[in-house]
Amino acid sequence: MGRYIDEILQPGEKVLYSTNAHWMFYLPAIAAWIVALVLLILSRTTVTEGIILLCLSGSAIVAIIGLYWTVKAWFHRWTTETDVTNLRVVHKTGFIKRRTFEMSLDKVESVDVNQSILGRLLNYGDVTILGVGEGKETISTIASPLVFRNYITAR
Repeated sequence: MGRYIDEILQPGEKVLYSTNAHWMFYLPAIAAWIVALVLLILSRTTVTEGIILLCLSGSAIVAIIGLYWTVKAWFHRWTTETDVTNLRVVHKTGFIKRRTFEMSLDKVESVDVNQSILGRLLNYGDVTILGVGEGKETISTIASPLVFRNYITAR
């Protein structure tokens, strides 16, 4: 299975820039793995059997939750594509239930970038594209939103 953008390119159309959902979707999973590791280390530093069992069980439960969050974040990043071609902006999410958004670059009226403080530090944010007669579309939590905006607005 190839990339969605490769399947829909028109003759003469080429991809100028591709981005994806930011890696920050992994932060809950990373936190869960750290907690699981801390509980595992605590189980090795104590001698009371009840506390050892409690730490090991907690570590196992948190590790299962961390695994779920890791797979969920990976799947979200794998099924999300955001591209700018020389003719249009294309955004696709989903695997079985697919949602796509396409807007011709000629119809783009404005592109707004919203970044929190953490978003500025980690280089992610939300991009809102306003089109002439096309409506408004927000692409959430993408990597390098300012570069993405620049590829849309620079012609």
